[in-house]
Order: sequence, then C-alpha cells, then structure tokens
Amino acid sequence: MIKIRCATVLNDHCIRLEFSDGSLGDFDCRELIARDTEMVRPLSDPTFFSQCFLELGALCWRNGFALSAGSLQQKLAQQGQLQYTEAA
Repeated sequence: MIKIRCATVLNDHCIRLEFSDGSLGDFDCRELIARDTEMVRPLSDPTFFSQCFLELGALCWRNGFALSAGSLQQKLAQQGQLQYTEAA
C-alpha cells in the first residue's frame, strides 16, 4: 500500500509529495480549491492550506479533509507529473 512519506508546501496551492515507492510530484490544488465545496473551501486560505499534515500516509487538514496517497499518485501520473528517484 502506497503512503506519502513527506509533504512540503511550495506555495499557497501546491504541495510536493514524496511517496513510499520513491516517486514524487508537485500536486497543484488549484483545481480542487476551485470546486469551492464545504470541505475544500478552507484550503483557499494560504495559512490553513499550509497547515496540512500526514496521517497514516494520507494528506490531511485539520477540518477532516483528507486525500489518499493512491489517488494523489494516480492523479500525478495521469498529468505526467510523477517522477521516480534513482533510488527507487
């Protein structure tokens, strides 16, 4: 089961994700934030967005919103944004 090892906020809408299989990619959340649903609306605030954390290998925020490692990795792969380190 794939997990996120590290999440680094790059700016107010993008997070660099490093996965347990050695892959990595920069996930741009603008499309997600633009949905403007109750759960993602707080992510439009840069301070709230930057307070993401990892829980059981998933990307989470304190309002209970979470994104699974598998879905994020798949989205990055579909967008051609997934890279593999030489160590993987």
